[in-house]
Amino acid sequence: MEAPDLLVVKNLKKYFPVRRMNLWGNISQIRAVDGVEFFLRKGETVGLVGESGCGKTTLGRCILRLEEPTEGEIYFEKKNILACNRREMKRFRGEVQIIFQDPYSSLDPRMNVGQIISEGLCIHRHLSRIERERHVKELMEIVGLLPGQIHLYPHEFSGGQRQRISIARALALRPKLVIADEPVSALDVSIQAQVLNLLITLQRQFELSYIFISHDLRVVRHISDRVAVMYLGRIVEVAPVKRL
Repeated sequence: MEAPDLLVVKNLKKYFPVRRMNLWGNISQIRAVDGVEFFLRKGETVGLVGESGCGKTTLGRCILRLEEPTEGEIYFEKKNILACNRREMKRFRGEVQIIFQDPYSSLDPRMNVGQIISEGLCIHRHLSRIERERHVKELMEIVGLLPGQIHLYPHEFSGGQRQRISIARALALRPKLVIADEPVSALDVSIQAQVLNLLITLQRQFELSYIFISHDLRVVRHISDRVAVMYLGRIVEVAPVKRL
């Protein structure tokens, strides 16, 4: 029996106006996402693959509501998140997290590891300082970092370690969905395998669903159950990874 759908995207569009007019005097648009439809089951990983500029990252940002879609519907656990009120959106943001591409620029250099990982906890959970610190140290151990490093700053870690910090931050609120936007592309090949295997282990441990964005089909094959191919803002093909 197949798992129920966690996320359903219908006719999603995101157009960006550009400051020039075409021959007919109309303002031109960049159709970054142009009528995308797909679904994600609970516990599943869908790999979103395509060349640079095809709309993968914009699609992920629209699902997170970091970008407001031009048109379409996004259902998370059967609720249209584009129609959510502020309270519902706060809950949604705790259940859907992102791991960014660049472990160097995505971490605030002015914050230590404990502050970075616990940032979401301060907003969404009413925990004491001691409870937050205990939770952060547990997460650090889970992702392969030493709890004694909790007071260190991002510049004191390697690229692979920084991405582990990003993963711990994403897991802090126990999300149901994680959008991983090129999470290993900035890492050495040997470190890529370690981070991918960590993500697979965490998925099983915490029953996570992933949208895994990448331009590298080799990486997508390693982690995904199904693969969606994007081209010019559209998903042109979806197939089980075994068929690739």
